[in-house]
Amino acid sequence: MATALNRKDFVSDQEVRWCPGCGDYAILAQVQKTMPEFGIEPHKVVFISGIGCSSRFPYYMNTYGFHTIHGRAPAIATGLKVTRPDLDVWVVTGDGDGLSIGGNHLIHVLRRNVDLKILLFNNKIYGLTKGQYSPTSEVGKVTKSTPAGSVDFPFNPITVALGTHATFVARAIDVEQKHLGEMLKRAHQHRGASFLEILQNCNIFNDGAFNDVSDKGIKAEHQLVLEHGKPLIFGKNRDKGIRMNGMRPEVVVLGTNGASEKDLVVHDESNLSLAFMLGNFEPPMPTPVGVFYAVSRPTYDAAMNQQLEESQAKQGAGSLAKLMLKGDTWSVS
Repeated sequence: MATALNRKDFVSDQEVRWCPGCGDYAILAQVQKTMPEFGIEPHKVVFISGIGCSSRFPYYMNTYGFHTIHGRAPAIATGLKVTRPDLDVWVVTGDGDGLSIGGNHLIHVLRRNVDLKILLFNNKIYGLTKGQYSPTSEVGKVTKSTPAGSVDFPFNPITVALGTHATFVARAIDVEQKHLGEMLKRAHQHRGASFLEILQNCNIFNDGAFNDVSDKGIKAEHQLVLEHGKPLIFGKNRDKGIRMNGMRPEVVVLGTNGASEKDLVVHDESNLSLAFMLGNFEPPMPTPVGVFYAVSRPTYDAAMNQQLEESQAKQGAGSLAKLMLKGDTWSVS
């Protein structure tokens, strides 16, 4: 009988080198804690990253891994998954790596629906290069590279993913360990490209960027936990909800002005329009966390391998050498 896996099976012997207090520690700990529940042995798991603080992740997992070039992790992960569909392949990236230099790779891996689990750590800053504004930094962000304030309008990772028609889109928070574990499990269960944005605190260069949704004293008033089939309710006393006023969502206080739970929007993970609406929530609306969108669609890797099998059954295994020498050839002297 196989021995049950535990957290230690996924902890590497490498010294973890992030700044003390970095949110990456909490994410790493939760991933290592959750992985044994998948029942997949470490040698069948691969973590692939680009460049950035988050991209040191593969060193700290006792699995196979690639620390690749800036923004290209989705492309390398696609090649691996297509050729080795038996492997459990994860991509770890940051808001700079995944949405700036790697933005093109990210959107295409999502639209193709490659069976990858993509974790995007969003701290709204370039931490590894010591504090420049990133594609998710807010307008007016003062950093070393923008001393007068950034004039760039930021990307919204959730709506970017939804815009590609990604089949699984979710958000979690580094310090919300139980909920993060649940989102990791949901992402892993999904067949296809799973996109999980993780709000992550950079306590050195952008401390408190997500205090409104992570601070224990105030988060209940600013955080909306999405649950499929349940009304959109939030607040410390569970007394606030989201209601449609014509085409616009609005916050209502239950029990006042005739507002009751039956008036509230019920979350439906298969509703792309609803997912877009929630993804665009900005203060004073609450910040949604959980699964925005989840649907089933054939995966790119499965479709490609099926096509290869059908072609080989019809035409034989083929020969690369013969293919290269087919047709007109020239000798260069």
